[in-house]
Amino acid sequence: MQGVTRTILTGADLTTAEPLIGASLAERDRRALAALDGYRKTAAVEGGVAGAGGFWLALADFPALLVLKFKLLFDLSAIYGHEAERFEERLFILSLFQLAFSGADHRARVFAGIENWDGRAHPADFEHFDWRAYQQEYRDYIDLAKLAQMIPLVGAPIGAVVNWRLLERLGETAMNGYRMRWLAR
Repeated sequence: MQGVTRTILTGADLTTAEPLIGASLAERDRRALAALDGYRKTAAVEGGVAGAGGFWLALADFPALLVLKFKLLFDLSAIYGHEAERFEERLFILSLFQLAFSGADHRARVFAGIENWDGRAHPADFEHFDWRAYQQEYRDYIDLAKLAQMIPLVGAPIGAVVNWRLLERLGETAMNGYRMRWLAR
């Protein structure tokens, strides 16, 4: 999980638009909702196809969905005016991911870490990032839903619905995180 995430974080900014400058929060929200709609639809199709393909194709769903999730976060970062190639922004993106896909206790710790994000210093590398907690929280959050996707005959609709909802949760969480930063300025 650590290797896949780090690879995605390293390459996702290559296809991300430049940060949006000078737009109002309402305009940013409108663009973010449009982007989220496209990602939800793509994730639903991908989950449906993976669910219809049985166990082996469902296994391919994990990295494909992870790429979609992080690409959405990078695009939202640009929409809200942040430069995703900056390391501290990548840490913020990881924090948003954890806020969306963690248990309540871990979410509270992560939320405390993103309050006043722009007003404090951040590490320069991943040396102090807790990859174990990141992996366990994510795994525990999505296990049951994604296991149901592997059930023959019902895997396709389950995969489509689960992926739609996972992207919706991530998008709403990220939009609220970026709104929080906007309002803190």
